[in-house]
Amino acid sequence: MKSIFCTLTVLWALSPGITQAEVAQAGNYKLDPAHTNIQFSVSHLGFSNLIGRFNKMSGKMTLNKSGKSSVEVVINANSIDSNHKKRDAHLRGPDFFNVKQFPEIKFVSDKVKLNKKGEPTSISGKFSMHGKTRNVVLDVSAVGAGKDPWGGYRAGYVATTTIKRADYGMNYMPGGIGADVKITLDVEFIKQ
Repeated sequence: MKSIFCTLTVLWALSPGITQAEVAQAGNYKLDPAHTNIQFSVSHLGFSNLIGRFNKMSGKMTLNKSGKSSVEVVINANSIDSNHKKRDAHLRGPDFFNVKQFPEIKFVSDKVKLNKKGEPTSISGKFSMHGKTRNVVLDVSAVGAGKDPWGGYRAGYVATTTIKRADYGMNYMPGGIGADVKITLDVEFIKQ
């Protein structure tokens, strides 16, 4: 089994057009929700970190190495998934996300900082959730870019930020649920 895995890994690494070292091409991109993961992590009673995710999202990116780049991500708040149905129902309610009144969580960039290679390293912008909008900065690392096996072109990134849930009016159980929420976006974009 180990030799099969090693062989597949070597074949994938040698496949033409698939690379992790390539810097993404300039252009307009659309988020691939099937290959994107948006997670959050928050302390539970100081004993562990509760990790959850959102299962539905959309987004776009414009990568312009000599001009203004931009990123927009829209998350369906009702798609929250903490691996516990009863807790998810509570998270969708008025104590937390109140998804009936605030169905979307949205990030819209103000500024995308690129390194000398033209890769995003930080993105500042407006993060809107639960009827509140605050400025946040995403720390970004490029994962890889290149042609995919279906004739398209993709670019992937990991972005992280930490927010204070009270800044968004989520004050339920302050002694038991952590004040800070870490957000991680593993995103894959397809060039249009």
